[in-house]
Amino acid sequence: MTSAPTESSADTIRPYRIDIPQSDLDDLHARLDRARWPDDLSATGWAYGVPADYLRDLVHHWRHSYDWRAAEAELNEWPQFTTVIDGTTVHFAHVRSPEPNATPLVVTHGWPGSIVEFLDVVGPLTDPAAHGGDPADAFHVVVPSIPGFGLSGPPADTGWDVGRIARAWAELMRRLGYERFGAQGGDWGSAISRALGRVCPDRVVGVHLNLVIGAQATQEPTEDELAALPPDERERTLKSWHRWSARSREGTGYIALQSTRPQTLAYALTDSPVGQLAWIVEKFQEWTDSEQYPEEAVDRDRLLTNVMLYWLTGTAGSAARLYYEQAHPRGEQPTRPTEPSTAPTAVAVFPAEISIPLRRNAERTDTIVRWTELDRGGHFAAMEEPDLLVEDVRAFFRQLREKG
Repeated sequence: MTSAPTESSADTIRPYRIDIPQSDLDDLHARLDRARWPDDLSATGWAYGVPADYLRDLVHHWRHSYDWRAAEAELNEWPQFTTVIDGTTVHFAHVRSPEPNATPLVVTHGWPGSIVEFLDVVGPLTDPAAHGGDPADAFHVVVPSIPGFGLSGPPADTGWDVGRIARAWAELMRRLGYERFGAQGGDWGSAISRALGRVCPDRVVGVHLNLVIGAQATQEPTEDELAALPPDERERTLKSWHRWSARSREGTGYIALQSTRPQTLAYALTDSPVGQLAWIVEKFQEWTDSEQYPEEAVDRDRLLTNVMLYWLTGTAGSAARLYYEQAHPRGEQPTRPTEPSTAPTAVAVFPAEISIPLRRNAERTDTIVRWTELDRGGHFAAMEEPDLLVEDVRAFFRQLREKG
């Protein structure tokens, strides 16, 4: 039996290394071998959910070809640590740059992602000279696992919403000696990064986002509203509305379930690796810049490593709780900010993102100083188009440095 973490020393940071027992891998393989498969309608594609023939092939690869130990070794190339903040264990990687004047940067994943999202961007961010970049663009990168997700494990109490996580990140950066730092994120990482700019505006030098939650068109624009817009903005507004409308009809079932009954869902996903895989891979198929299969945008083994962090830690349910916490706010904190954030903010818009943001909407809640429209990539930008994301992050913080 394990007990709740204690803070014997307020700033204690402990080294951490991933070392999954072989018995856990053997158990996974046995479960995959014994998987029970449902009936499947032929020729329906992804309309009813993940197609059985596709999932069977992916499970076969997972069972017989995927190498967790190789993935584990790759993750362990990052220096990793744990610390207890506000009563819960926070796992994080801390990769310092060889450049002494590098900018500290905390990067935050989302759901159904993990720290695996950033495997291809940390190197170029921390050591640009080794990746054909300018050493002046270097960052000391901190990659935390959100409480409830993967290696951070389930929190012992309720109330871990976006604001509380942002305050934990501010404390984490303080413990690491970073009084001033930048933030970057997409999905929940976007919400947490934006909240950081509000929680400690005097410490956050800039916020870089590849998703702006709430900035899309949520009502069908009238003819008069469209007529008042320039042609390019008119087209963008219509695209934003159509994508939001389609997603509202077909793509938000997971939100309804995870924000209302995450515990009920947890039993199925924690007991069945095939169920856990299907729950995640569906979103990679829907949200990436791909035509039919998520592997067109994200490496198959990298996708499985992301799933493994949920499976091996049994955190499907505790990760889903973030939706519940955000939908059931506690205390006097408003669910949505009422005043624009003062933190300088950059937005990188990837065309296959789940929503198309409108700059005029984003400027109501954030101080937008950079807006970049990219020609490829989707929701998992750091996995799909790491070079594009890295370059935009570098350019944004370079812009801030040059302004002084």
